[in-house]
Amino acid sequence: MSLHLQVCQNHSEREAVARCPVCRLYFCRECVTEHDDQVVCAACLTKSVRQEPLQQGRYPFVPRSAAFLAGLFIAGASFYSFGRLLLLVPTSFHDGSAWHSLSPP
Repeated sequence: MSLHLQVCQNHSEREAVARCPVCRLYFCRECVTEHDDQVVCAACLTKSVRQEPLQQGRYPFVPRSAAFLAGLFIAGASFYSFGRLLLLVPTSFHDGSAWHSLSPP
């Protein structure tokens, strides 16, 4: 049967514009979407997404834990380095005598 003679599976008053390659039913523009270079219906898209679980290894928490520890190390090293830089500032800068030597007489 030709596509222009079909009606939407969900909306009987609308003309079908696509046929889902998975369930082989006809649908209107609002009932289909593009996924992986195919036009599929919402029901088939939902089924395909549910069937593709995330691949998790034996220890899924290790990458997050390693990233957290690396962040703590980087933050600690940054604060330590900033503190060492502050120690290099002469005390004359803090008590204001460094500014008096720069001002004109």
